[in-house]
Amino acid sequence: MKPLHVLTLAALLACAPLTHAAAAAAAAPAVVPAASTTVAAPDAARVKAVQAMLAAMQTEKMMRSVAGASRYANEEQRASVFAKLDKVAPQEIYQRLAMPVARVIGVETANELAAFYGSDYGKRVLQQTYNSRASMFPPEPPVPNAAEKKMLKRPELVQARKELAAADATIRHEAFMLLQAIIKK
Repeated sequence: MKPLHVLTLAALLACAPLTHAAAAAAAAPAVVPAASTTVAAPDAARVKAVQAMLAAMQTEKMMRSVAGASRYANEEQRASVFAKLDKVAPQEIYQRLAMPVARVIGVETANELAAFYGSDYGKRVLQQTYNSRASMFPPEPPVPNAAEKKMLKRPELVQARKELAAADATIRHEAFMLLQAIIKK
């Protein structure tokens, strides 16, 4: 048998399910855990909870990292962007980001993450996140003590952190869009 025929046959067998049960399992929708649903117009309570979460997460520092990761024509332009960003109060950043982020983060998730980032361990995680140097390999997270380990295993916090990880790209996109608006001022 020619090598091309063998490769073609192997590819066909790899794509075809071996049993009817495997085909049914592949066709069945995956079970998705209960997560915050995306909403077009979040209510005031949701926006307020997300605003508190953004404050606990020190989002103004994330804005600086987004600005730092952007490309600039020259060093003067970079300095100008950072100067404009420094003039914006952190509260304004939280308020302006709260509405778009509230579309993807729910009240329960926001409250859970605000409490987490307000804790000693959460503050250490933020300290390391925003104050570590750029490197090829990310640094190890801070080591939690016994009480913090117990807190990290709570199902509500585990779910909230998963939802935050899923929404991270959206949050960074909205932060970039806010940065663009600040630059155009």
